[in-house]
Amino acid sequence: MIILTGGAGFIGSCFLWKLNQQGIYDIIVVDNPDSPIKDKNLLGKRYLEYIPKDDFLRILESGKITGINKIIHMGACSSTILDDADYYLKNNYEYSKRLAAWAVTQNVHFIYASSAATYGDGSIGYDDAESLIPSLKPLNMYGNSKQLFDLWALENNYLKVFTGLKFFNVFGPNEYHKEEMMSVICKRFKDLKEGKPMRLFKSYRSGYEDGGQKRDFIYVKDAIEVMYYFYNNPQKAGIFNLGTGIARSWNDLALAMFSALGIKPAIEYIDMPDQIKGQYQYYTQAKMDKLRQADCDYKFTPLEEAVKDYCGYLKDKSHL
Repeated sequence: MIILTGGAGFIGSCFLWKLNQQGIYDIIVVDNPDSPIKDKNLLGKRYLEYIPKDDFLRILESGKITGINKIIHMGACSSTILDDADYYLKNNYEYSKRLAAWAVTQNVHFIYASSAATYGDGSIGYDDAESLIPSLKPLNMYGNSKQLFDLWALENNYLKVFTGLKFFNVFGPNEYHKEEMMSVICKRFKDLKEGKPMRLFKSYRSGYEDGGQKRDFIYVKDAIEVMYYFYNNPQKAGIFNLGTGIARSWNDLALAMFSALGIKPAIEYIDMPDQIKGQYQYYTQAKMDKLRQADCDYKFTPLEEAVKDYCGYLKDKSHL
């Protein structure tokens, strides 16, 4: 039996779809029932039980849940703009520690979501070597909460048995509930269909043209395939980057959307809000050597193909 936290969220619900596709239904879904839009991510999917996040740890630690052999911990606050350090600490760090500690005592395979936000400004690169974890300096509270858990796992030698995944810029179906944290593709799809221009941030750093800031964009369909690889290979413990290893610009992303929609490109560059100027990442690119050394040879979908596929879902807000 499997526990899947964040199972109604973006990546979690897509992974639930993947498990169902493989004939796996003995799943306890844990999430925060706070959004009717998010609830749609569960429609048509099979699982044993849905437990609200606030009740789950109490029920688990009371011994009422037995027979668990895997925990996939996707549940967390993924907002990078929330200004509440205490909430991040309790929700992303303390909650994760309690769940992970339980997994250790029960000898349960633990897969968890870290983040590329832990790399901060990228000044020391995007290498997922565990020896470099203490040197990382995230730029925001979200990244810091993920960094704290990575450090805790490292200091307790749990990365010898846990699988941590540093997700880069994931986009795809089932992110409709994420509001400001939705991908640009999801946010701007309706505007582009209505003939409005794509809006991208201006650049405030030399060497980067407006819209030329780069990200390692990864399609959620690819992300869940790599997750499933580690699901089936619990001996491949450690922390791993989950990007594509290829940085592409926001302009590239925009042009891929225009091409997918058959629309003439029109891009408007707008001022970056002061709130995020100081914590904005101008470049991310996952180093993928460690994933390949773990014998995961999955071939990632090129950006243009992924965007085209996703636009098919956005047309009527369909789900995985």
